[in-house]
Amino acid sequence: MNLKNVAYVSWLESIKLKISSAQLKAAVAVNSQLMKVYWELGQEIVQKQKEAQWGDAILEQLSIDLKISFPNINGFSKRNLYAIRQWYLFYSQQFTFVPQAVAQIPWGHNKLIISQTKNLDEALFYAQTTIENGWSRDQLEIQIKNQYFQSKGKAISNFSNTLPIPQSQLAIETIRNPYNFDFLGLEQDALEREIENAMIQHISKFLLEMGKGFAFVGRQYNLVVNENDYYIDLLFYHLHLRCFVVVELKAGKFKPEYAGKLNFYLSAIDSQLKHKTDNPSVGLILCKTKDKIEAEYALRDIQKPIGISEYNLIHSLPKEFQSVLPTVAEIENQLSKYNNDITL
Repeated sequence: MNLKNVAYVSWLESIKLKISSAQLKAAVAVNSQLMKVYWELGQEIVQKQKEAQWGDAILEQLSIDLKISFPNINGFSKRNLYAIRQWYLFYSQQFTFVPQAVAQIPWGHNKLIISQTKNLDEALFYAQTTIENGWSRDQLEIQIKNQYFQSKGKAISNFSNTLPIPQSQLAIETIRNPYNFDFLGLEQDALEREIENAMIQHISKFLLEMGKGFAFVGRQYNLVVNENDYYIDLLFYHLHLRCFVVVELKAGKFKPEYAGKLNFYLSAIDSQLKHKTDNPSVGLILCKTKDKIEAEYALRDIQKPIGISEYNLIHSLPKEFQSVLPTVAEIENQLSKYNNDITL
């Protein structure tokens, strides 16, 4: 096939004009314009390959010509043109134009999403959630790896019975199941205090795993009820739910009595900390495992909003990482320094 025939040359010129036009609009909306150009380019590559029966050789020739015409623009390698084609084919199953959320995220994010997601719903979810959370590419990759899409809204809870709409729906969507705490570097038999200490040591990663909106208030937060001291494992304030979130951490299997204790803590928080403009406080029990029926029974007559989620730790630590991850002793040493500076 003669790639330099009249049809190809004419097509190449039309592509060059579109790219030049996109460059002029770059100062206004660089990424959206680029994604629109990529969409049209992917569409035309597919059409030309079908109509003119050009094979993948056209991608190599097009790459050469576009890089000559636009030497200062990256993204016209043969590999990237192939990715543009696949990206277009992925979304064009349902859309005639690039979806709004997809057009707003960088190309690197887009390539990652279509390479690691299974369907359009999941891909669009990650595109929209990336915008809402301002995730970097690395953060997006972590969330996909940890199956954020599959875990969101999967916790057992009584939110629909204890919270008004729309707070109940937002709470359901906020609490995940399971959570992935691989970043703590702890094995499955870690104790509650070890896990809690490691969470404080890696608080930024922990907050990322918890999701957007969680603001850390304190660890082992002291409550005084009738001159008796009680200590909440982790206390947060959620900026979107507009309420305190009490997190109780359990190293083993869920037990029904955990719900009763957390119900007590929520009552105390609502009485002592909750502002009149705040929504009712929400509780979350994080445990290694749970029995679904047992958990549902435990929450059935509880009046405070409580969710129950599982979490995962690494099963075993590879030898090559054992020397670079902090030990429990090191974490406790750092935590003691932290507690000397800040009263939680």
